[in-house]
Amino acid sequence: MMEGSGWVLCTSKSSLAQRQPPAQPVPAREWYQALRTPFPAGRSRSQLSGWHGQGRPPSFPVCFQGVQLCCGSEQPGGQSRTAVQGGVTEEGWRTPPHAPFLPLFLHKALEVFLLPLLFPPVPPSFYPHRLLSHSSLGSHSGRREGAMPYLYQDSKPRPPTLPGAARTTHSSGKAYEELKQECLRRGVLFEDPDFPACNSSLFFSEKPPVPFIWKRPTDIVKDPKFILGGATRTDICQGDLGDCWLLAAIASLTLNEKTLARVVPLDQNFGPDYAGIFHFQFWQHNEWLDVVIDDRLPTFKGRLVFLHSAEHNEFWSALLEKAYAKLNGSYEALKGGSTIEAMEDFTGGVGEMYEVKKAPDNFYEILEKALKRCSMVACSIDTSSAAESEAKTPFGLIKGHAYSVTGIDEVRYRRQQVQLIRIRNPWGQVEWNGPWSDNSLEWRSVSPSEQRRLSQAALDDGEFWMKFEDFKVHFDKVEICNLTPDALEDSTTHKWEVTIHQGSWVRGSTAGGCRNFLDTFWTNPQIKLHLTEKDDGQDDCTFIAALMQKDRRKLKKFGAEMLTIGYSIYESPGRDGHLGKDFFRYHPSKARSKTYINLREVSNRFKLPPGNYVLIPTTFEPHQEADFCLRIFSEKKAITEDLDENVAIDLPEPPNPTPSPQETEEEKQFRALFEQISGKDMEIAAEELEYVLNAVLKKTKNIKFKNLSLISCRNIISLMDPWYFLTRFVLCNVLVPVEFVQHGFSSDYQTSGNGKLEFSEFKVFWETMKKWINIFLQFDFDKSGSMSSYELRSALKAAGYQLNNYLLQLIVLRYSDEQFQIEFDDFLNCLIRLENASRVFQALSVKNKEFINLNIGEV
Repeated sequence: MMEGSGWVLCTSKSSLAQRQPPAQPVPAREWYQALRTPFPAGRSRSQLSGWHGQGRPPSFPVCFQGVQLCCGSEQPGGQSRTAVQGGVTEEGWRTPPHAPFLPLFLHKALEVFLLPLLFPPVPPSFYPHRLLSHSSLGSHSGRREGAMPYLYQDSKPRPPTLPGAARTTHSSGKAYEELKQECLRRGVLFEDPDFPACNSSLFFSEKPPVPFIWKRPTDIVKDPKFILGGATRTDICQGDLGDCWLLAAIASLTLNEKTLARVVPLDQNFGPDYAGIFHFQFWQHNEWLDVVIDDRLPTFKGRLVFLHSAEHNEFWSALLEKAYAKLNGSYEALKGGSTIEAMEDFTGGVGEMYEVKKAPDNFYEILEKALKRCSMVACSIDTSSAAESEAKTPFGLIKGHAYSVTGIDEVRYRRQQVQLIRIRNPWGQVEWNGPWSDNSLEWRSVSPSEQRRLSQAALDDGEFWMKFEDFKVHFDKVEICNLTPDALEDSTTHKWEVTIHQGSWVRGSTAGGCRNFLDTFWTNPQIKLHLTEKDDGQDDCTFIAALMQKDRRKLKKFGAEMLTIGYSIYESPGRDGHLGKDFFRYHPSKARSKTYINLREVSNRFKLPPGNYVLIPTTFEPHQEADFCLRIFSEKKAITEDLDENVAIDLPEPPNPTPSPQETEEEKQFRALFEQISGKDMEIAAEELEYVLNAVLKKTKNIKFKNLSLISCRNIISLMDPWYFLTRFVLCNVLVPVEFVQHGFSSDYQTSGNGKLEFSEFKVFWETMKKWINIFLQFDFDKSGSMSSYELRSALKAAGYQLNNYLLQLIVLRYSDEQFQIEFDDFLNCLIRLENASRVFQALSVKNKEFINLNIGEV
C-alpha cells in the first residue's frame, strides 16, 4: 500500500479492511501467483502475502514477517489482534511465527520482496502426499482446504507459560464467562458451533452403529449435578468407546484435588445460572488451553453412550470426556492410546515408563514415592497380537487394557509385612480374582482395623488389591506422570529450569530419519544445548530431554498415525552452523533416547559433563512429516539454540564480457552454432537458446540431463540482460527504484535490453553454467540426472548460497518431485532466481545495507 512517500507493508487484517487502495495501485503478478500457490510446512497463502481475507487478493504487496517497510526507519508492525506469533488467531487462521533473527538485509530480499519471484505457482498435483488439517481447534468454520498441517516453527527457546494462564480456544474468540453471560442475557442454552451435536463430532471413519440422540443432562434426569459428593475415581465408568487409557488417567486425576481443580473448574453447576455451557482446561505443547463445550451428550435409549458416572445424575466425567474429544477433533480420535498422554495433558508433567520385568530392585519404593508426590500412575498388560486385545486372563485381568494405580501399602499378614498395590479397572466390573482380591481368603487373616484402614470393604466394583509380587508377574508396563522432573529414585527435590523448542520435520528437507539413514540423518533439525553448570555436589549436569510429536491424534481423520520418534545427542565440535554428513559419519553420539517408539512423547534422564552438545530429534524412517515440541528440564540453567545457518550469499562479481586473444575450440563450436541459428546479428532469443543449450548438453557424455525448458532459457536471458529483467518487472506493474538501474550491474556491462542474448553474453553465462553443472554432478551420486533434495543445502552452499531451514523448505517444495529428486533444469532455475534476487537487493540496498528505504522519487 502507498502511504505518504513510501511503501507500508503490514500484516494486520483490520488495517487492510479499513484502508482504501491507492489511486494508482501497485499490483504484482507474483503476489497474485503466490496467493494461488500451495505453500509448505503449514504455511498458508495468507501467511506469505500477509493477507487474511478470502476471494480477490489486495492489489498491493504486503509483508508476512511482522515488519513494516516504510520511509525513514524500520518499525515493528503487525501487532494487531491477528498477528499472534506462530499461533491461531481469534478468526481461526494460522499466523506466521517470527523467523529466527537474521539481518534485515536478507529478510527483506529473500522473504518479502523476492519470494514470489523465486517460487512461481506449483500445480496442486505436486502435493499429493500432503495432509489437510484443522487450522483452529475443533472449528469447522476454521478449516481451510489445502492447508498444510506442518507449520514452520520459530525454534528459539521459549519460557513455560505462566501458571493459571489458559488461552481460550473458541472460534468466536470469546472466553467461557463471556459466552455464558451472553446466553443468560439472551435466555438461551449454549450450542457450540465448533463441536456440533452431529455425527461428525462422533466418528470420522464410520457412522454410529445405532442412531444416537444428543441430550442435555436436564433432559436425561430430573436433578442433574455437575459433581456429586466430590469427584472420585468411582465417577469413571467406561462406555462404548475404546478410550480406557483416558479413563485410567481421569481416575488418577481424582487423587489430587489441586490438579483436578485445574482441569475441572469446580465453580460449574446446574443451578440458577445454568446456561448449558461448561469448560475444562488442558495442557498442550507448553500452554494451557481453555476448552468450552455445550452439555449435549450422545445417548441411546435415554442413557449415556460413552463415559459416565456410577451415579446417574452426576455428569462432570462425561463432560470432561466431551471436552477432550473436542480438543482432539472427535470422539473416535480417542480410540486407543497411552495413558501417559492424557496424564501429561492434565498436568503438563514429565512422563516416565517402566517395563515391570526389568524394573529396578526398589520399584516398590519408586511407586510409593510417586503416589506420595501426587504423580499419576497407570499400568497395563502387553498383547502379542491384535486378537489378544481386551482378552480376559484366567485371573480376571484384561490384556491391552489400561488400569490406574490408586494406592500402595503394606499389611500385617501372619506375622509378616506384605506389600500390596491397589488397582482400578475403568470398566468397573472385571477384577483380579487371585490372592488379595476382594473376597479372597487372605483378608480373613487381617485384623478388622487393618481392613478399615485400607478401605478394603468399601472398594467399588473394578477396584482391587493384589500382592506386589503378583503385580510384577502379571503386568508388563507402568506409566508415571510426575508433576515435577525430580527423580523418584532420589529423596531430594530440586528447582528445575525448563526450555521449550518447537520445530518440524518436513519431507525433502528436514525429515532425515534416524542414524541408520546417514545420507539424510544430518538434515534433521539440530538443536545446540549448552550445559553451563554442574549440579550441586556433582561433577555432571542432570537434564531430561522430552520429545513430543504434536497433533497426531487430531490428524487421525486424515490418516495420520503416531510416528516412531527418538533423538541422539552429540558433543558439539565448537563451530556454528548446521553440522554436515561427515561429522556424523565419524563421531559417535554421547547419549540417545533408550528406544525409538511410536508414542506421543519420548523422554529420558541424562547426566553429562558441562559443555556444548547438539541434540538431533528424528523420526525413525526418513520422509515422515510432523511438528514436534522438545522440552529440556535441567537442574541448572541450560541454554539452547537452533543450530541453523545464517543466510549468506558469497558470489563473485559478474564478469564483463571481454574478447579473448584467441578462441578456444569450444568457443569456435559455439560461434559456428550461433551463426547458424541467429544470423548476422549474432543474437538469439529464448527459443533459440533452448535449442543451443540442449544440443550442447546432449553431446556431453557424462551428463544424463533431460532437456532444458523454455522457461529456464528465458530466466537465463533475464540473468544476463538486466534491462530485459527490468522490462519483466514493468510488465508486472512492479515499481522499480532508480538505484536498480544505476547500481544493479557494472556500468561496463553493456547489454541490449531486447530480450536476446549476444554471443559475448552467452560466453560469460557458459562459464557460470559449467560451474553449476560441476556442482550438480558432484551431488548427483548415481549419475541419474537428478539429485536428492536432501543434498540441496550442500549444493547451494557450493554455489555460494547459504540458506536457513525455512528458505530451504520453500525451495525444496517448489523444485523437487514426489520422490524428493531435483533435476538439473530445476536446479538451474533455482540458482538463476537466487542470483537475480541477490542482484536486485544489492541494488535496492545501496544506500544502507541493513534495510530498504524507498520513496516515490526512487521508483
